[in-house]
Amino acid sequence: MIHQRQLKNGIRIIMEEMPSYRSVSIGVWIRVGSMYENKQTNGMAHVIEHMLFKGTKNRTAADIANEMTALGGNMDAFTCKDCTCYYAKTLDIYAKEAMDILGDMISHSLFDEKELKKELGVILEEIDMYEDSPEDLVHEHLQMEVWKDHPLGFLISGEKEVVSKFDRQQLMEFFNKYYVGKNIVISVAGHFDADEMTGWIQAFFGNIPEGQRSDPGPVPDFHPVVWKREKDIEQNHLCVAFDCCSILSDERYVMTVANNILGGNMNSRIFMKIRDELGLTYAIYSYGSSYEQAGLFQIYAAMQPSQTEQVLKEIFKEIDRGIKNGISREELDIAIRQIQAELILGYESSYNRMSSLGKSLLLHDRVITLEEELEHIRQVTEEDVRRFFETYLKKDQCSIAVVGNGVYGEEEL
Repeated sequence: MIHQRQLKNGIRIIMEEMPSYRSVSIGVWIRVGSMYENKQTNGMAHVIEHMLFKGTKNRTAADIANEMTALGGNMDAFTCKDCTCYYAKTLDIYAKEAMDILGDMISHSLFDEKELKKELGVILEEIDMYEDSPEDLVHEHLQMEVWKDHPLGFLISGEKEVVSKFDRQQLMEFFNKYYVGKNIVISVAGHFDADEMTGWIQAFFGNIPEGQRSDPGPVPDFHPVVWKREKDIEQNHLCVAFDCCSILSDERYVMTVANNILGGNMNSRIFMKIRDELGLTYAIYSYGSSYEQAGLFQIYAAMQPSQTEQVLKEIFKEIDRGIKNGISREELDIAIRQIQAELILGYESSYNRMSSLGKSLLLHDRVITLEEELEHIRQVTEEDVRRFFETYLKKDQCSIAVVGNGVYGEEEL
């Protein structure tokens, strides 16, 4: 059973009781990420995520880690472009203790100057780690280029030159603006009593100020570009991006099916043709990145430098085939069955249910049920998919990024 409630300070609560489970998954979702930053604050949401684990008025960093470990569960966090999430999964008998720890972190973190200095060193190392990963590099920098100076194109981790100069006062100003009741959704799934859980949330989160809801800002313009980075590595890493639908559009369901057919799995068109039949690349796949204001449809491949141009040509051949000839009923049926299976199997996890409920309420302002998602997927037709290819996957309006040795010039790409 799903329960939806709201505290007086604006915090929204979404809970799903799962009586047959012995676990509970808790997520505190904050409506803040890199898309709410500017050039001077880029990376701040990510730094704050780190700092909330570094001690509160009631617990040291070691206390937070030790107490959660003692509960036999796990606690972690992540920062995205559009949200930050702090989550815990534990046994049902320890749900109150886990909620206490999360509430203490959100409400009473110290942001100690010494801890901040140390943690910034860790984060700068993390930024360097991404620079050493060509797959991450090609994805992230392509988004930076296509959305230019819009915050949606910012790196989640931020730039080293900016992040290294953050101080406590800046963090506190950012934190106080965004970590407010109207920006928070708390989602819980598993074995618990909804009334009891609501009481714990009120006790541990009820003193957070109401504040103002975050504004995602204007829609970014999509810029067709060719971006290249020379890097002394064995393979070239290629990413192609197309302007696509937002997370609020019902077109996202068509994108899910189109992605499955084009490059979303091992029996997809580009995988079977370019990897299995032609042997041009080992890794190749497609995926969608959708946010409130905009979205991208992206195709990634890694190959020998000499095969980059051919791989790109074959990708566009498969897209052209989808536009001209569409897809078969059999392909559509298989794709729908695969997607339905993934959704249903995913819902057998308390963490996945917590995550789905939290993101749904945070980004859509309502609960999107599994049954609703399945029904939307079932309604996608062959013509919907062909039209998606034609509308969004336009060769003359795409952007391309390549990282590697001997990257091709713009005229070849």
